[in-house]
Amino acid sequence: MPVQKVLSDSRVPVKIWSREVDEQAQRQLRHTGNLPFVFKWVAVMPDVHAGKGSTIGSVIATRGAIVPACVGVDLGCGMSAVRTTLLPEMLHDQLPVLRSFIEAAVPTGASMHRDDTKLCTLDETDLGILVNGAGAIESRCNLDGTSAKVLRGLSKFPTQLGTLGSGNHFIEVCISKKDQVWVMLHSGSRGVGNLIAQHHIEVARGLMKKMFIELPDLDLSYLVEKTREYDDYMNDMLWAQEFARLNRKVMMRSVLDQMRRLFPFQTGETIDCHHNYVSMEHHYGENVLVTRKGAVRAREGDLGIIPGSMGTRSYIVRGRGNPESFHSCSHGAGRRMSRTQARQLFTEKDLAEQTAGVECRKDLAVVDEIPGAYKSIDEVMANQADLVEPVEELKQVLCVKGT
Repeated sequence: MPVQKVLSDSRVPVKIWSREVDEQAQRQLRHTGNLPFVFKWVAVMPDVHAGKGSTIGSVIATRGAIVPACVGVDLGCGMSAVRTTLLPEMLHDQLPVLRSFIEAAVPTGASMHRDDTKLCTLDETDLGILVNGAGAIESRCNLDGTSAKVLRGLSKFPTQLGTLGSGNHFIEVCISKKDQVWVMLHSGSRGVGNLIAQHHIEVARGLMKKMFIELPDLDLSYLVEKTREYDDYMNDMLWAQEFARLNRKVMMRSVLDQMRRLFPFQTGETIDCHHNYVSMEHHYGENVLVTRKGAVRAREGDLGIIPGSMGTRSYIVRGRGNPESFHSCSHGAGRRMSRTQARQLFTEKDLAEQTAGVECRKDLAVVDEIPGAYKSIDEVMANQADLVEPVEELKQVLCVKGT
């Protein structure tokens, strides 16, 4: 389906793959489109909704500057999925036991591991990326004496490795339409990524004030290329993205280990993709920085993961390489109401009804993640038919929420 909505009253157009966009999100998108360094246009995915700093579901290509708040605070947040040789009929009687095993093995919410032994599960290359990168950041922080938040985060990363976090982060066991069992999880860079992001967002705000640059929204404060502040952010942010990737890798290994306590099986293809991140890419003849906040890269042939809510279905997709979206697609169904609104509107009974057939928590603490708080995944997928092609449709039978 072609672009359905274009906002043309900002410096660059805003192209939106959705019929409905709330007023707050439209205002955020117009402000973003007015920034002087945005390249071509802002591309907006069908799971669009207003967010802190910038709109969730936005893809922003820039030249010469970057907006830390547009990248967000969960640097490198994304998805991982693994296909297994398990037969679906083997699962059902064991799902409550399996959920208890996973919940005991993988810390959720603000919890961490008791020690740093998860580092030992990494190969030499991955361990070097984390330890050497963290050491370099720590040395810089000690040298400039201005990054206490980052230092606090770095001190905890070894025990946060392989943990889920909170909010909409999850671990799921799913069955595909081909009767194959998949394991899927959603997580990011945990507390260390959050503190890194917060520090650099504050730095950007301070620079705007120092340079007398007035913005309609302070969350659009930016860092300019070839400055120390820009280089520091890029270095720290890219390390956090790697931490997020390895966090998912270690966590997936833990989940599979728990499953092997109950079943013998092999694993097949593994898919991993960020959906809150920055990368240098080539679009329309130029090298640009692409910020995806709630969006997945979908170059032609790329495999990606688009989860629905905890009671609907998710998709493994193949990118079509649409240039107008800067080779991107949605990162999920997208919220249609805030967490506060969901808690006010829905009850535990509603949650139980909307997650019937799924082994998961059904208490008040997870009511804000009820399927009714999310957009229709069917509509989201229809709106991006020109961005991706579905290759697997997955229905969850077990869900561990990060609360």
